[in-house]
Amino acid sequence: MKTPFFLLEVFNEPSLRFKGNTAAVVWLTHPWKEDTMQAVAADFNQPATTFLWPSSRINAFQVRWFAPDGEIGLCGHGSLAAIVFLSSFQDMQGAITLIYRDGQIQGAMHAENTASISLDPIPVVAEEKVPETLPEALGVPVKGYFSTDNKHIVLVENEEVLQKMQPDFARLRTLPTFGYAVTAPGDTVDFVSRTLVPHVQQLEDHATGSSHAALAPFWGKRLEKDRMVAHQLSRRGGKFICTLEKDQVKLSGTFALLAKGELF
Repeated sequence: MKTPFFLLEVFNEPSLRFKGNTAAVVWLTHPWKEDTMQAVAADFNQPATTFLWPSSRINAFQVRWFAPDGEIGLCGHGSLAAIVFLSSFQDMQGAITLIYRDGQIQGAMHAENTASISLDPIPVVAEEKVPETLPEALGVPVKGYFSTDNKHIVLVENEEVLQKMQPDFARLRTLPTFGYAVTAPGDTVDFVSRTLVPHVQQLEDHATGSSHAALAPFWGKRLEKDRMVAHQLSRRGGKFICTLEKDQVKLSGTFALLAKGELF
């Protein structure tokens, strides 16, 4: 039996030489066993491999995401890749719903190689005291530290500080926090960020939708804006258009198809 797969980059921006984040999308007729999905994701060795299969609802699909070394609870860029795949290559029209373990994500295709996802915001739980070793581990001064139920938000002075940051991942692994969305005001956009995940294989993510589900409401409140442009200053670079809509965060970005094929 042949199983189609596509490899895409999403949240890219060719004019800025941003390559965004890559994801494999695997189209299933029914869910595979978890260990099979994990093995395939390890072979693809992408930041995320998205597994999709139909649900009982029209234009709604079940989804799970796997990194090479474990399942991902919420993957924004893998979701955008799924929306692109379903709209462009499975000819699904209109709004699409992705159903995952903890909720739903809505998505749609737009003009000029642009797609969007709408997901639940990740609110700040509390502003907390900066962990004593965190500034040394990041190699930069920290202005604020905010806990969330996903990655914690770390506020630094400006874009230059963020760009030059050289994290000590071995030292970051001595702290219990899974991940950090390190952020600052942008020089030419509303805000910039980098996502650090020291306890997994990747260490720094390229263009992270889940981080922006937290950063968009965080900066929206500070800037008093409901529409913002954000850059993720990773090695590949990413661009996000962030819109706060009622109780959702809408993340829009461009994409490109890199490869397609079949698994046997």
